[in-house]
Amino acid sequence: MRIVLSDFMSLDGVVQAPGGPQEDTDGGFAHGGWSMPYFDVEVMGGAIDEAMKDTRALLFGRRTWQTMAAAWPERAGSDPFADHMNAITKYVASTTLTEADMTWNNSTLLPADNVLGAIADLRASGEGDMHVMGSSVLARSLVENDMVDEYRLMISPVLLGGGKRIFPEDGVARHLRLVSHTMASTGTQVCVFRPADAG
Repeated sequence: MRIVLSDFMSLDGVVQAPGGPQEDTDGGFAHGGWSMPYFDVEVMGGAIDEAMKDTRALLFGRRTWQTMAAAWPERAGSDPFADHMNAITKYVASTTLTEADMTWNNSTLLPADNVLGAIADLRASGEGDMHVMGSSVLARSLVENDMVDEYRLMISPVLLGGGKRIFPEDGVARHLRLVSHTMASTGTQVCVFRPADAG
């Protein structure tokens, strides 16, 4: 099973709170919802739909899972994408949530004392893609541990000046190759990268 990171990203690498003003104000972040003016339904929506075709499971950090769990169930039956989000297997990395919190359909809490080990086991035993949406802390940990098989980045022409990032600052060079690239009408670059040594 491949681990695929999917993020809306500013040109200076910020992935924080793309969806709404109050989604994530950690660190005084004041640009929540920054990605919406750059969203091209045809190109970017199509890229998201394409990525979901091979997705067999979703992998979330706590905050992103809670945001999604509060949004998608209420849209069941009225939106095919919502139905897919509700039906697909979901894994949650958290040290504070409990099994009792796993109220969103098909959600499984990973063991808090061995999250990366559990993810490695899933990666080794499954097929298709395990998609990580947002979840910047988890995504950064996966990058640090060389567990990412594909990056799907929608890089918008805006500088946010600070915020959460998924790329570690550990002095390690990680070489990637560009697999595909599409330009949205808004100037957003829809890019797919894989590790340079991957097939």
